[in-house]
Amino acid sequence: MSDLGNEPEPVAGPGISAAEEAELERLRAEVAELRSRQAAEGRRHRLGWRLPVATLLIVIGCLLAPISVLAVWSANQVSDTSRYIANIEPLIHEPAIQNALADKVTLQITSHLNVAGLTNQAAGLLTAKGLTRVGALLKTFSPAIASSVDGFIHKQVLRIVTSARFEHAWLQVNTVAHEQLVGALSGNSTSVTVSNGKVYIDLAPFIAIVKQDLVRRGLTILNSLPPIHPTLALFSSRDLVQAQTGYRLINDLKIVLPILSILLIGLGVYVARGHRRALVGAGLGFAASMLVLGAVLAVARAAYLNTVPASILPSDAAAAMFDTLVRFIKDALRLLLVVGLIVALGAFFTGPSVTAVQTRGAFRSGFGWLRAGSEHAGLRTGPVGSFTYAHRKALRITAVAIAALLFVFWGLPTVMVAIVITVVLLVVLGLIELIGRPPAAPVTAGPA
Repeated sequence: MSDLGNEPEPVAGPGISAAEEAELERLRAEVAELRSRQAAEGRRHRLGWRLPVATLLIVIGCLLAPISVLAVWSANQVSDTSRYIANIEPLIHEPAIQNALADKVTLQITSHLNVAGLTNQAAGLLTAKGLTRVGALLKTFSPAIASSVDGFIHKQVLRIVTSARFEHAWLQVNTVAHEQLVGALSGNSTSVTVSNGKVYIDLAPFIAIVKQDLVRRGLTILNSLPPIHPTLALFSSRDLVQAQTGYRLINDLKIVLPILSILLIGLGVYVARGHRRALVGAGLGFAASMLVLGAVLAVARAAYLNTVPASILPSDAAAAMFDTLVRFIKDALRLLLVVGLIVALGAFFTGPSVTAVQTRGAFRSGFGWLRAGSEHAGLRTGPVGSFTYAHRKALRITAVAIAALLFVFWGLPTVMVAIVITVVLLVVLGLIELIGRPPAAPVTAGPA
């Protein structure tokens, strides 16, 4: 049937009868009908099941990609103490967090110290002993004295908070706090408390450090203070319940989701009739899904800042805390966005488009010119060049596979790592093209 579309139509010649002309018309009608059927079958063939199925698989795989990033982040950053500490460590260097901690600690110390109450008590004792004028003066200046003491304590606390000793304590306390947070998310914590709809973390270890430093600076009255256990609000208890549910779900799917995402995308590319075009679409879709994840983080940031009252945590401190906690997610989505774009570009430039063919031709001509120049200068690759040319496809596949394995098994790759691996891969592919020397064309003898 495929040959019928190329057969010439019967043409009436001179001197044919009416019956023959009618027969020719009938043949023309049959040829036209066969051509229309062939065209319809071609359209049905082109618009078969492969395109929608491949598109659906790739789209689902790309949608699962950002969820997989969140799952891996939850498992690797929240459940892994070392990575959590690496995540939380920069917070102590944030001025907003330092000020928030200094304010919290100062308020707890001064409220328990009650300088105004002690001053008024001293004024009453002086008055009772007949020193009425001195007692009155002391009572008059009681607010100023309390304010001065509070300012002194706050200044010293802020100095302590910004010291290296406090930074070390911050890491130690957060190592324990990490276990408490994981316990809270898993529902097994007794240290992270829930009160008035908020989840709090105990700041008592920081109070102990501040008390020791202030006593050494001469404020020995703090030795009489009882143990103080101030708290810092982390998030609402409603969010904790949601976080616990999400934590358990994501912890169960932390391995399944990434594998499923990659398998669905790979299966979609395999099912598609045009594998290269599908790979370009998959790479672009994968990169677009990372942009969507970035937009979701921006919306989540605004929602988080709107739900945290300034009385519990200042807005600048809340913003610094959120940005620090999600910075590894942002690093991962930037890396995967670059990987998606690299895959799409690689698939495009290996395709049959005019731009891809001209680009490859330009590189091939350039490498040929370099090879010819090197051979003219006496630099010959010899058997290595012949071997490289004969096995160039296997060498290219090996180079790409090694680059892919580096991406997979690199601990915490960054965007710069992805760029470096890509550049090295391009250099290796270029060397394969440059070193590979095609066999010399056989010389045919001319006529004698």
